[in-house]
Amino acid sequence: MNRIKCTISYDGTLFAGFQSQPDQRTVQGEVEKALKRIHKGSEIKIQASGRTDATVHAYGQVIHFDSPLAIPSRNWIQALNSSLPMDVVVKDVEAVSEGFHARYDVTSKEYRYRVLRSKERDVFSRAYAFHYPYSLNYEEMRESLQYLIGTHDFTSFCSMKTDKENKVRTIYEIDFFEENDELVFRFIGSGFLYNMVRILVGTLLEVGRGKINSLDVKKILEQKKRENVGKTAPGHGLYLWRVTYDN
Repeated sequence: MNRIKCTISYDGTLFAGFQSQPDQRTVQGEVEKALKRIHKGSEIKIQASGRTDATVHAYGQVIHFDSPLAIPSRNWIQALNSSLPMDVVVKDVEAVSEGFHARYDVTSKEYRYRVLRSKERDVFSRAYAFHYPYSLNYEEMRESLQYLIGTHDFTSFCSMKTDKENKVRTIYEIDFFEENDELVFRFIGSGFLYNMVRILVGTLLEVGRGKINSLDVKKILEQKKRENVGKTAPGHGLYLWRVTYDN
């Protein structure tokens, strides 16, 4: 068997998320259908670095699968992309050792979140950026970042549906920058809990509007209560940007 690692991008708009679900269109489902065609009807299961929710996009999702076929990397890209729908594309393929695992070997992930700042909504970006035209205090938002960076229990900043008992995660970097008429948030961490990035964005936006004080962010983190933080930002502004491994 040959273990194949792929970096893929997808537009999450028309997907019910990454993970296979009965009677739902998913990214995993489409990739596995493409692999089934390439393998003449044989089922090939994929493993991903993590799941993304409905409407969430990916620029650099990583998957792996095992195949009996010995195909050069360039040919894998061509074969997969010719079988995949237009909203999924394979960007890179490489053969890896049998010990590699797309999920368990992750050392860090980068997510980005796009916020449209124009006064009027843009119909052409409505599925790719969260329209938020309100005035924001960037200085206050930056002041609150210091309390979030580092290793913390992020119980306050994850969905109540999170099934992980250990909610300690490490955030290495958080920043934001303006790009044309958008505000782009950037998060790099060891891993993220369910809805964690979207809740962080929603909270930072409320800090910017003065609904939450930057000092309160530290207290909210310590209180470990989801009901004390801001709203969950919608999924369509979120992108899994990059997944990093030791090698």
